[in-house]
Amino acid sequence: MNNLHNYNPSGIGQINGNLFGLPFDYESANLIVFGVPWEVTVSYGAGTANGPQRILDASPQLDLFDFDHSDGWKQGIFMVEIPQDILDKNTYYRALAAQIIERLEEGKQLTDTPDLTPVLAEINQACQQVNQWLFENCQKAINHGKKVAVIGGDHSSPLGYFQALATNYSDFGILHIDAHADLRDTYEGFEFSHASIMFNAMKLPQISKLVQVGLRDICHDEVEIINQSNGRIIAYYDPIMKQMLYSGKTWIELCRQIINHLPEYVYISFDVDGLDPKLCPITGTPVPGGMELEETFCLFRELVKSGRKIIGFDVCEVGDAEWDGNVGARIVYKLANLMDLSQQK
Repeated sequence: MNNLHNYNPSGIGQINGNLFGLPFDYESANLIVFGVPWEVTVSYGAGTANGPQRILDASPQLDLFDFDHSDGWKQGIFMVEIPQDILDKNTYYRALAAQIIERLEEGKQLTDTPDLTPVLAEINQACQQVNQWLFENCQKAINHGKKVAVIGGDHSSPLGYFQALATNYSDFGILHIDAHADLRDTYEGFEFSHASIMFNAMKLPQISKLVQVGLRDICHDEVEIINQSNGRIIAYYDPIMKQMLYSGKTWIELCRQIINHLPEYVYISFDVDGLDPKLCPITGTPVPGGMELEETFCLFRELVKSGRKIIGFDVCEVGDAEWDGNVGARIVYKLANLMDLSQQK
């Protein structure tokens, strides 16, 4: 697609099926975005399966001038059509998962009558199939020289992308924005639970460092995993960060401290519940506290300034609401531009 000579970035945002109304297709874009409409294992609020569509719907009304990378849109951004078959399977398996969660919350066994263990096995297999779909599509895009981003769905969504990157990078880190550590082992019996994404990521030896920022809702087992990781996992807990800031430490200083833990190649995994809930109130598991949007962008800017390369990103847990989609679209655009900027250095 070669419409750039007619394209006015200051013009009216076009509703053309692509993110931000940009005039690119798969071939002409350098960044390929995959929406993963999947939230089968969510354990609190539902609706994040519609996050990719909400972000897509909101995106054309964003102005394209970016203070960090004014011509960032020229890199070419294209969002692949959101797969309806995965959304349909999500609806089906979400209803089955709800039966399992309800049984466990009542303190009963899955083997009680009716036995739900076959249902659990079926759900785990369906989740694995989504992971494999994403892995194959990300690998294909990477092999064609594309950069890739993922929009969830719940936070289980990007695992296939992690796995694809692990076949292309021998050593990379994850900068993880989240209210939760997501280090639970097979939470509620779901191997690929939204609460287990970083536990599963840590199974990949190519991920040498996980730096988590904004954590404030965490269980004892997760703290123990962090403490026993021999520095492979570094946690910046929200209340401790706030206390440091209240005591006079600047956010820039703290950002640089956080970044110093990361290797040269960095993946950013952004769960929007890491933010103050006023920004994305319909996220699946909102928690009071959290960061302002510009605080996270400041952290990412310092990452780029440090000379590290952003090799990929995801934005997950955006709720099924117009405002949440608006904020989510801004996060996607900022990360797309900063990733492009980091790879130019």
